[in-house]
Amino acid sequence: MRFYYPDTPDLPLPDGHRFPAEKYRLVRTFVQQERVLGRADLIPSPLAERKELLLAHDEIYLDDVLAGTIPPEIQRRIGLPWSPILADRSRRTVGGAIAAARAALADGVSGQLAGGTHHAHRGFGSGFCVFNDLAVAALTMLAEGAVRRVAIVDTDVHQGDGNAAILGPDPAVFVVSLHGEKNFPFRKVPSDLDIGLPDGTGDAAYLDALAGALDAVSRFRPDLVLYLSGADPLQQDALGRLALTHEGLMARDRAVLSMCRDRAIPVTVALGGGYCRPIGPTVMAYINTLRVTRDVFEL
Repeated sequence: MRFYYPDTPDLPLPDGHRFPAEKYRLVRTFVQQERVLGRADLIPSPLAERKELLLAHDEIYLDDVLAGTIPPEIQRRIGLPWSPILADRSRRTVGGAIAAARAALADGVSGQLAGGTHHAHRGFGSGFCVFNDLAVAALTMLAEGAVRRVAIVDTDVHQGDGNAAILGPDPAVFVVSLHGEKNFPFRKVPSDLDIGLPDGTGDAAYLDALAGALDAVSRFRPDLVLYLSGADPLQQDALGRLALTHEGLMARDRAVLSMCRDRAIPVTVALGGGYCRPIGPTVMAYINTLRVTRDVFEL
């Protein structure tokens, strides 16, 4: 079994910036020290190739990101200052998603200690997302003929508007988003199945809604599931507005991953958003997702 991580330094951000870039390093360190993923190998993510990125992104935008010439209005939408590290990490996050998809098709499960950049659109980034890793991975697997049908199960607390915008017209991809209805983005792009939840939704109501979403995914009969977990439905999350416990998030992960295992559907795991202050509960939620993955698939 193979899991991936972008082997880059923390993003250089100004003091007080609300994006907790250190969370990825903290997760990776804990996973390596505690062997959270059992016997699985942890591998640096490769760079996504230009031809892969162009499956989901406009050439002008791609070149602007790589050259550091992003127009100011798009840079503001992304919410992260440009740096060579940002450009490199963004390419590696997509490369890790593609590598994880290939590994899952071979081994049944894979993932990366990052990813879930679902607010990136074809011609612009948004909401801390530069390139859309899962959209590129889905379109790459379809273009290569590795699969005929892909489902994205997005349980990040923010609706995956970039996923919907890029993949919505494609009948070979089924995009599900389970999110806070009143949360960002405030102008949502319709997915194949959107389940918007009211502020304060707790474990029981959330898991009931998830069960309906998974029934729809099962009926689609995908050859591959790309699972964006997200730590931001956690009650303590600064940007979440839902009220899930750690136990509720683990039950969510177990439901998604067990469905894939029981139906022999290869699945990848991306960590998605998480913004607790301090960051400890977010890091623990990510680690719990990886623990559930290990246990469900007996890694």
